[in-house]
Amino acid sequence: MKLPVVARSLALVSALAMIPIATAGMAQVDSRVAPEFAKLFATYQRIKASYVDEVDDEKLIRGAIDGMLASLDPHSAYLDGTDLQRLETLIDGNYSGLGLSVVMEDGAVKVVSPFRGSPAEKAGIKAGDFITHLNGKLIYGDDLDSAVAQMRGQAGTSINLTIFRPGADEPIEVNVTRGVIELEPVTHSVADGGIGIITVNEFSRDVGADVFAAWGEIKKEVPGGRVNGLILDLRTNPGGSLDEAIALSDLFLDDGRIVSQRGRARGESITYNSETVYRGQIAADVPLIVLIDAGSASASEIVAGALQDHHRALIMGERSFGKGSVQSLVPLGNDAALKLTTARYYTPSGHSVQEGGIKPDIRVPQISDPDMERRMKYQLRESDLRGHLINEAGLEDDDLERDIKADPRFSQTAEQLKEQGIEDFQLDYAIKTLRRTTASSVALIK
Repeated sequence: MKLPVVARSLALVSALAMIPIATAGMAQVDSRVAPEFAKLFATYQRIKASYVDEVDDEKLIRGAIDGMLASLDPHSAYLDGTDLQRLETLIDGNYSGLGLSVVMEDGAVKVVSPFRGSPAEKAGIKAGDFITHLNGKLIYGDDLDSAVAQMRGQAGTSINLTIFRPGADEPIEVNVTRGVIELEPVTHSVADGGIGIITVNEFSRDVGADVFAAWGEIKKEVPGGRVNGLILDLRTNPGGSLDEAIALSDLFLDDGRIVSQRGRARGESITYNSETVYRGQIAADVPLIVLIDAGSASASEIVAGALQDHHRALIMGERSFGKGSVQSLVPLGNDAALKLTTARYYTPSGHSVQEGGIKPDIRVPQISDPDMERRMKYQLRESDLRGHLINEAGLEDDDLERDIKADPRFSQTAEQLKEQGIEDFQLDYAIKTLRRTTASSVALIK
């Protein structure tokens, strides 16, 4: 998860304070790991002496560090100057590029989700796509940072992407013009029937405050000021700040736990409760639906899990991504840091989101997407990533399979829906559900 400035500052203080403890710990295990360090040094010496080309020390040391972190999980990484700047811009939610959340899978760059309203989404790039070439150059086998750096660039410049889309017969060539990704973290609208819709695109700074403001605007815009239902749309939201996930959850809760994290190191096991950011709750008597899908990850899953466990909202859509781990930024000097997985997080009922994700109370497929069936077959989740953390509960494969039984409610084709003017079936289904719901008969799963 991305860390706010204050959290990064605290991390720096904590890291410095723990240096004597860490040094003592290394002294205790030194005798046990000495043979393994000897192998590492011997490998270094042999490469320096015998490799066909001369290799500089920085390349070898960086390779050793990257290899150590890659052996842990997909989210731990070493960050130096450029990478740290990139992390800062992601926290700010303002940078020039395509607007994509990507991961490396078996040497290929795979799209987790395009940000809503981004150049990538407008160009038709979809979750599950593989990016194989940039401007005609094969990027398979390159590291993820190199690929991301090439996709970034000055607003107004363009780049040609070659896309492999599972289920498509031929590669897809897409030309995308880079833009300034000033993501609106929160947007809102009002649907007929007094239904408010709040869309959270990512968890950057002030998301909690922005949702609070959006709720105030919705009450002004709804005829008569009577809001009959509210939809919190967290689809294709890859996450972000833990603090903002807690703040957003706290808006809708007035009692109980929001999330807990458990780590091995002292200070990494923490419980976060409601009423610590906002007093009381907004929309207390308004039926609430939270929309999620396979692109809803991390902070999105914290919010959905908290509202589901407290029976405050009906969760609708598709099972979420399943990233149930917390990353901390650990400084290494002034110009480098480790993004290290330090804890797992758990919903109020003690459910680990890792691998399994948040299962919706009502599964609603996005049948308005003509590529839905092909994309769902190859859809990417945390459990698909090489080296992902294993859920402590030992989930069986069957537990992670989606319900594929035929449902007469979802039998229409994308073409039929388009003829009816329905471009977003999941949102349309949620709106119609709320129109049939009264405040005295909120359709919550208990």
